Amino acid sequence: MTTVTKEETNVKASLAEQKKLLELHDIDASMARLEHRQRNLPENAEIASVGAERASLRGRLAAELGALEDARAELARVESDVEVVDARIARDTARLTQTSSVKDVTALEAELESLRARKSTLEDAQLEVMERVEEAEGVVAGTRGLDEQLSARLQDLEERKQTSLDEIAQEIAALTANRSLVQDSMASELYALYEQRRAKNGTGAALFRAGTCGACTITLTGSDLQAVRSADVEDVVLCPECSSIMVRTEESGLW
Repeated sequence: MTTVTKEETNVKASLAEQKKLLELHDIDASMARLEHRQRNLPENAEIASVGAERASLRGRLAAELGALEDARAELARVESDVEVVDARIARDTARLTQTSSVKDVTALEAELESLRARKSTLEDAQLEVMERVEEAEGVVAGTRGLDEQLSARLQDLEERKQTSLDEIAQEIAALTANRSLVQDSMASELYALYEQRRAKNGTGAALFRAGTCGACTITLTGSDLQAVRSADVEDVVLCPECSSIMVRTEESGLW
């Protein structure tokens, strides 16, 4: 056999057998594209973006819930103070109707006046805090609404991603089955050489056409090109540059 490569091979195969290498190459290239697509689905970036946005939103929601709870706690304190004042007003009013002492009446009326002023102040504060509670509840509701929208968007993205993954898995399964058929129809020595080249270069075999290796796209000249031209049709030749199998067919322009 004529040697045209930096690495030698004594493998021989008919033209029909060598053409099967191109089938394998096409299948492997398609599988590589599918696996790349599988790892780089556009939904992945969107899911990460929405997830980050949702995490930030949840941090904001936690702060808003804290402010709401503080406002509610303050409202509860004010309402409790109002209840205490109301109870004292009721007590003093009852005592006022039961006493005939001018001194006691004067003292009770003064205390009632003070209590009513205190109640008025507390009621003003109560209204103010109630408004703050209502406002805080609105803010929390708005943020929760945004979170629900992001959750729905995330679910939609996950469903779209899974649909894409299922479709890719089906395509890979079909290619794998087809690859097995091609492999089983090939001579084991030729297949082993293909796998060896593929493990080393990423491309096991490619079409040689117009003086160019289809694997590395290097155009052969001089003695390298002459060696390919003079090699027997059953010689399995390797590229002198990338050492992938160069499959010569009727398209190669050699015969």
